[in-house]
Amino acid sequence: MPTMPVPSARRSFIVHPLALAAALALAAPAFAQQQLQVVTVTAERRVENIRDVPSSISTLSGEALDVLNSSGQDIRQLAGRVPSLNIESSFGRAFPRFYIRGLGNTDFDLNASQPVSLVFDEVVQENPILKGFPIFDIAQIEVLRGPQGTLFGRNTTAGVVKFESVKPVLKKTEGYFSIGAGTFSSVNAEGAFNIPLSDVLAARISLQSQHRDDWVKNTYAAGPTKEMEGYDDTAGRVQFLYQPSKDFSALFNVHGRKLDGTARVFRANIFKPGTNDFVDGFDPKKVSHDGKNEQDLTSDGASLRLRWNLGAVTLHSITGYEHVEVYSRGDIDGGFGAFFLPSSGPGFIPFDAESADGLPKHRQLSQEFRVESNASGPLKWQGGVYLFDEEIRIDSFNYSSIGGNAQNGYATQNQENRAWAVFGSVNFKVSDALELRGGLRYTKDKKDFVAERFQAPPFTPEFTGRLTKETSASNVSGDLSATYALDKTTNLYGRVATGFRAPSIQGRLLFPPGNAPAEKWVSVADSEKVTSYEFGVKSDFLGGRARISAGLFHYTIKDQQVTAVGGAANFNQLVNVEKTIGKGVELDFKLLATDNLLLGLSASYNDTRIRDKNLFVDACGSGCTIRDPIIALAKPDEGKFSPTVAIDGNPLPQAPKTVVNLNARFAMPTGNGEWYVYTDWSYRSKINFFLYEAVEFTGKPLTEGGLRIGYIWGNGKYEAAVFGRNITDQVRAVGGIDFNNLTGFINDPRTWGAQFKMSF
Repeated sequence: MPTMPVPSARRSFIVHPLALAAALALAAPAFAQQQLQVVTVTAERRVENIRDVPSSISTLSGEALDVLNSSGQDIRQLAGRVPSLNIESSFGRAFPRFYIRGLGNTDFDLNASQPVSLVFDEVVQENPILKGFPIFDIAQIEVLRGPQGTLFGRNTTAGVVKFESVKPVLKKTEGYFSIGAGTFSSVNAEGAFNIPLSDVLAARISLQSQHRDDWVKNTYAAGPTKEMEGYDDTAGRVQFLYQPSKDFSALFNVHGRKLDGTARVFRANIFKPGTNDFVDGFDPKKVSHDGKNEQDLTSDGASLRLRWNLGAVTLHSITGYEHVEVYSRGDIDGGFGAFFLPSSGPGFIPFDAESADGLPKHRQLSQEFRVESNASGPLKWQGGVYLFDEEIRIDSFNYSSIGGNAQNGYATQNQENRAWAVFGSVNFKVSDALELRGGLRYTKDKKDFVAERFQAPPFTPEFTGRLTKETSASNVSGDLSATYALDKTTNLYGRVATGFRAPSIQGRLLFPPGNAPAEKWVSVADSEKVTSYEFGVKSDFLGGRARISAGLFHYTIKDQQVTAVGGAANFNQLVNVEKTIGKGVELDFKLLATDNLLLGLSASYNDTRIRDKNLFVDACGSGCTIRDPIIALAKPDEGKFSPTVAIDGNPLPQAPKTVVNLNARFAMPTGNGEWYVYTDWSYRSKINFFLYEAVEFTGKPLTEGGLRIGYIWGNGKYEAAVFGRNITDQVRAVGGIDFNNLTGFINDPRTWGAQFKMSF
């Protein structure tokens, strides 16, 4: 099947995108005055032209989001759409894991912290389940790469993904409705309605409903779940804007989600031993499971954003509340039976593994007060305080697939997290050409953790009881940057920034680490700190018909928090890496080649390396082919079922070196409207699934292409289109489960469909 060509060598990749941009610029003919739209962002909590912000930022909005949303995919659809961004999940639609510049967290625990923060309508979504909220009626998505410790705080060592909903407007009735249908009986409906309630009050109601039939059939006749991979996912948001004058506004937001579907479908022994090829006869539409598969999620939340213009300063208050409950159960061994039974498979199944995680209790409160100056002179400043309060409870269950799916293990985790911060930043325009920016933030974070095991699964230590941990940490993070204007349309920038991830606690007591004593079953990772340097250029040229942003970066992480997952015990254990180094290059380029042809290219190269000669992890409980030095062999007679390996020099997991996205839109105006063709292609290079390197658990390069052909008429009020996603139907393993057999999970299949949209 066709794939997009990518450079094979590191040096050629760094040169080629920049050379391509230059070549397109030089080859472009003289153009009329039509220009690319100006892009504004709030990356530094003020509305600014993206060209003037001294950091690496990409945005997604408008038609680009409509195209991605058309097939009903979840938030993982954003992976690879901008430089250095990857998103994956072993929970399906419920629990996305974000990676920026190779830095993320593969941890599947519901208490996992991530170094990429997701901020939705100015409220941080801390728990990973909150980060999967559907994308609809969105004004813009901003991806801020690199540490954002000053203005966004802790747990942003890799960056921030920032969502802004379309807001209500006064004195105007408007909205839209979109309905799409496609493969697997999928239906994707969404709409929004802006309602003026008075001269000073308006409401906006936004809704989305997505459905897909199950498309994976269970060939094991006795399996309790016959079909999988379907879902019903409904979300809504209601906003009220009260603005009696230009000097005061209040924006109230209430939102919620209900997901009823299936958990991630794991597939036993899909890799040929010694390779990362699928086994002969692999069929994505079939599995053989004896475990139950189900997933249910409900969430709700609210926020209140107040703004007072007091003349010299503007005061902002942002109050947020979030609550989510989830239960997800799946067949972890990916097959049926066990080798000691009359029948089992596919392939070797040492023992049955079926488990579930639930979040029956969760509550997050946050409050920010921020003051920004309104001065028109060379000096601008802002500062504030931030408060955060979270309580969670996690239930973990184990079941016997070969014993009628009965529960045979149960443990809980409870955590209280309190944090506060004070911050400030200044912008100073030294001259017409040079502007300096800098800021500092002090953060205090405290966690109290309790884990209990009430029912011990078979063949595990019989401990039932209570284990506790607590952490308390403080940190000062900051940034310093400079922007130099070469002319009115071209800026050079440089930035140094630091970030901080608060200590994390992990206590999955169902499956303890081998023969370790009970007091070692709860692991703690110390604070993670990063220092990042970047330099770049941003320019609008060819009379505003072309735009480029390109930059180089280098970061060093001290005590990076990583999770050793898998091994024969299927245990999550937090560890700190002494040092991690990342470096690379990023590019965003757009060209309005003609009045009817818009071209886009984004690309990145990331090289990440673990530097810790004393860090060892258990690997390959499934008997995979290890590439790392083996420090200690497995000794089943001593209760050690996995070899121990050294991971010094390895790349970070789920960190592709190369990400490329190409898109093009060609319009064909008619007397009454416009025909158009839109295509987009996303490529990411190979990835490691785990901290250690193994042949089987290496994901092959993935290329996914999209095509959309449509017609717009009625002055833009109506649109009809047909579309395809992953049109080459490329099937790739995107993750693995290592403790039992060569289990993996795959990307979404090809889909075709049609869509109609009406605006009013």
